[in-house]
Amino acid sequence: MYQIKTFNAIAKEGLAEFGRNYHINESATPDAYLIRSVDLHDHEFPKSLKAIARCGAGFNNIPLDKALENGTIVFNTPGGNANAVKELIVASMIMASRNIIAAAEWSVNAKPGADITLRTEKEKTSFNGTELFGKTLAVIGLGHVGSRVANIGVALGMKVIGYDPYLSVESAWSLSGDVKRAETIEDVVKDADFVTVHVPKDHETTGLISYEEFSYFKRGTFLFNFSRLGIVDNRAAASAIADGTVKKYYTDFSDEVILNNPDVVIMPHIGGSTIEAEIGCAKIAAQETKEFLETGNIKNAVNMANVSAPFKSANRITVLHKNIPNMLGQISTIIAQEGINIENLVNSSKDDYAYTMVDVEEMDNDSVQEIMTNLENIPAVTRVRLLNNPYKK
Repeated sequence: MYQIKTFNAIAKEGLAEFGRNYHINESATPDAYLIRSVDLHDHEFPKSLKAIARCGAGFNNIPLDKALENGTIVFNTPGGNANAVKELIVASMIMASRNIIAAAEWSVNAKPGADITLRTEKEKTSFNGTELFGKTLAVIGLGHVGSRVANIGVALGMKVIGYDPYLSVESAWSLSGDVKRAETIEDVVKDADFVTVHVPKDHETTGLISYEEFSYFKRGTFLFNFSRLGIVDNRAAASAIADGTVKKYYTDFSDEVILNNPDVVIMPHIGGSTIEAEIGCAKIAAQETKEFLETGNIKNAVNMANVSAPFKSANRITVLHKNIPNMLGQISTIIAQEGINIENLVNSSKDDYAYTMVDVEEMDNDSVQEIMTNLENIPAVTRVRLLNNPYKK
């Protein structure tokens, strides 16, 4: 029986993915958390906590190193809200290029009177915009969201050029053949009418678009950042707006540096805020949590490498440990000393930690106890789990 604790409101369709072997919010020592935006940096993790699943792509509200030290794997749900963000980008491009917000504000503030129709006809020319068709769209980051934005740009008749030095095979397959590839940021932005960024935030992408990058933009570019605050250097963006390099800047993240600027539209982080996205992310989070708790397989982890193997043996031992020499030797020796045959072993690492799964034949209780105790006593080991295969006779 597994215990799940939720933070924030998690879509009921996601919680329904858990079966009768799961209890929701019934224990102070849960096996896993399902969360959305709650900040866990000052949170004390219970030792029972094996997994945290973030219902969304971002995970800067979770202390990843602290989780690993507790033996907790952190997951996110890449692609779960990709369509929602894509649609908001398209809406924002249309709003920006057609001056829709300014036009709507004119109508709201227009004084009533008999000449309202005449004034409308006279003043509407000040809101003349441009069409997306035939314009050049630069997409920086071609993952789950960026690839969809690139493809919809092609469907809208735009010339689309993408930049992503880490393009995955999966994303490459999903891209339209009409999306051209650039080798540098300079190449992708230099002829663009619209520039949109869709990359995860890390030490490489913080400040990805700053003063130097803006120097490559052509005058009057529309800029969109619906990824994370900090990927676009907002001080540099304000400067680019002031000198006419950027015509309009739409972003999903509030920042004092760009507040009250008539050429900036700030949204309250609504990129993934649709009913469908919340349901989709909750379902993915529940599915990857179940997979990890029941089989040990790791998919969509953000603080550990993904590790997966078919669970065909009677038992599986999983070990989260420091990424140091001779760990596999120590693990294998402890199991072999009990006369237990290893049927499969997989291992992967990320930075300072590694994860090992060992499939073994059926063991008696004495062997189980001895093996688990000896593995847990290895100084570099953070967590050991024994999983039983319910389908193995």
